[in-house]
Amino acid sequence: MVALAGFSLLAGLNAGLLRLGVWAPVDSDRLADLHGPVMVLGFMGTLISLERAQALRQAWAYLAPALFGLGSVTLLVGAPIGLGKLLLFDGGLAFLALTIALWLRAPLSLVAAQAFGALFVALFTGLWLVAEIAPLLPLLAAFLIITIASERAELAQLTMGRRAIPTLLALGTLIGGGAALSLVFPDTGARIVGLGCLLTALWLFRDDVGRRFVRSTGLRRFNAASLLAGNLWLAVAGVVWLVVGQPTSSGTYDAVIHGVFLGFGLAMIMAHAPIIFPAVIGRPLPYRSSMWAPLVVLNVGMVLRLFGGLAGIQPLYRTGGILTVLALLIFAVTVVVSVVRS
Repeated sequence: MVALAGFSLLAGLNAGLLRLGVWAPVDSDRLADLHGPVMVLGFMGTLISLERAQALRQAWAYLAPALFGLGSVTLLVGAPIGLGKLLLFDGGLAFLALTIALWLRAPLSLVAAQAFGALFVALFTGLWLVAEIAPLLPLLAAFLIITIASERAELAQLTMGRRAIPTLLALGTLIGGGAALSLVFPDTGARIVGLGCLLTALWLFRDDVGRRFVRSTGLRRFNAASLLAGNLWLAVAGVVWLVVGQPTSSGTYDAVIHGVFLGFGLAMIMAHAPIIFPAVIGRPLPYRSSMWAPLVVLNVGMVLRLFGGLAGIQPLYRTGGILTVLALLIFAVTVVVSVVRS
């Protein structure tokens, strides 16, 4: 299943290059159109659901990452798109069932928030069977933001204090409610999601361990820097969504979508990699100073991409996009090399 996630990552990066209008190893219009779902569901969804399946430790729970991975591969290899979408929908339902099972085993508010986040990936994959993808993206964003915020509350609950869970539930409800409302009232719903993104970023800035550990050394400092960078990009996406509502220009669309899924989502995956990946891949992943390289390249690329997109400066935008692709490639190579050397 990790191999399926890796394949989805490489295919998603290839699709990202195609969407930037630059050379890519595989030239395919279909691949370019599937860039978002392949990256978020095939790569992130597979890894997130695999980590949750490891926590439940029941054989059926591994259906979720398997279906996310297989659905993504099905979309990529030229099979009927409807079949790939159906497999992803099954993966969304399986992941929702998995998180509900975790909540039944430990009926805590924190676990309920994780199940609430999973509800939105099930809604997204189900509606994608019958609707265009663009209006559904707030649902996918709600899934990722609530899931990662829940993960942060779980990992840092001792330092976040007793108000962490009520804050998580309130912000999750705000983001989820805005995402659902955006299906009917796109502008209003998008602004509510934006407000939720901004408040979540400010909460994590204030209460998470990033500010405390950024002056440390080694893994703690890398983890803190990744968390702070991810929170910054979530705040940027939130401000843009809050100001413009449903994005109507390519620059604002890129700012919110890649602010959430690249700037926030990928920075958080980098932050958690040395901590969570060992449980996912069954091998140690020791921290190495080389892990800073993809983090720095990702954030430089995001800055160039943001300003290039908003200002309509295509060379700057493309350069930023290429750097974000390069960052993910460096990250993948760094993880593989670290695992092999360990």
